[in-house]
Amino acid sequence: MLKILVSISALLFAGCNELPPAVKPISGFDANRYLGKWYEVARLDNSFERGLDHTTAQYSLRSDGGITVVNKGCVSATKECKSVQGRAYFVKDANTAHLRVSFFRPFYGAYGVFELDSNYQYAFVSGGDLKYLWLLSRVPIIDEMLKERFIRAASERGFATDLLLWVNQN
Repeated sequence: MLKILVSISALLFAGCNELPPAVKPISGFDANRYLGKWYEVARLDNSFERGLDHTTAQYSLRSDGGITVVNKGCVSATKECKSVQGRAYFVKDANTAHLRVSFFRPFYGAYGVFELDSNYQYAFVSGGDLKYLWLLSRVPIIDEMLKERFIRAASERGFATDLLLWVNQN
């Protein structure tokens, strides 16, 4: 019976690390340059970030070769700040910006960077399906040209950009 449950679980979660078909993670990725603090400038609304502003992600190396992820945000109405820590591991290799991330082990979700500034100043990030999309930046406020570039790139990949939430970082 245990063997059957393990097999069923493996089948159910086998696709959890896949990215949407139109999202191709960048190659030539340098995790060391990606580490540090990122501001969440825009996202598609999702249940685990609903109502949060001033959201950030902090990435640091783990001793096991993975990456520690600490996401923070403040509830708009109450100003109460929350954080959650997770872990990420590369799906293929450390040069491809495709990771599997878990905040609630043993469950993992996909994380794919599909556009990244050459100076690692902004990143366009997808989750495992078209419901998860983020624009991360090293600075809390970005210019209109980058916003337009993000909307265009996300729209070309099938994301519902008309539903984007622009995060209050003031």
